[in-house]
Amino acid sequence: MISLRTRKLTYAALYLAIALVLPFITGQIPEIGAMLCPMHIPALLCGFMCGWPWGLAVGFIAPLLRSVLFGMPAMFPTGVAMAFELAVYGGTAGLLYHLLPRKKGITYAVLVISMIAGRIVWGVVRVILAGLSGSSFTWTLFLAGAVTNAVPGIILHLALIPILVIAMDRAGLSLNKPKDAAPSER
Repeated sequence: MISLRTRKLTYAALYLAIALVLPFITGQIPEIGAMLCPMHIPALLCGFMCGWPWGLAVGFIAPLLRSVLFGMPAMFPTGVAMAFELAVYGGTAGLLYHLLPRKKGITYAVLVISMIAGRIVWGVVRVILAGLSGSSFTWTLFLAGAVTNAVPGIILHLALIPILVIAMDRAGLSLNKPKDAAPSER
């Protein structure tokens, strides 16, 4: 029998691979491809399915590795800010999904909280990076980057991720068992 740690590592590697490849697919839609925030999806799914440490790691590594391998996103400031944003996405989703009881609607609540927390962290990191580079990052830039330009991605994430999480849970693919699960279920 394969250990739980090995399964989580394998799943996390799969989510990282998806995060590297998915932007190539969505990039084929010139009008909204980047607005779909494709790397956010695997980071969130990894958190939901593997737990917070794995979601945090995949979220942090994905934009940085993609920047090194493919030059997109640009490492500074975009890739660095995205690394922190996606780390918060995956970490928060994994932690809350583990701690909260699996009741109807909990997947949506966890997703929304994770998305809000990640976008706030993205904004804070962008302010810090702007200060380090001698430029400014205004409230208008934050709203444009975190909300306005991301509306297609937000809609996609709200429509797609809960369906995938619920389906994978029902299929027994989730390795992030609830805190109140019986010891044999963990």
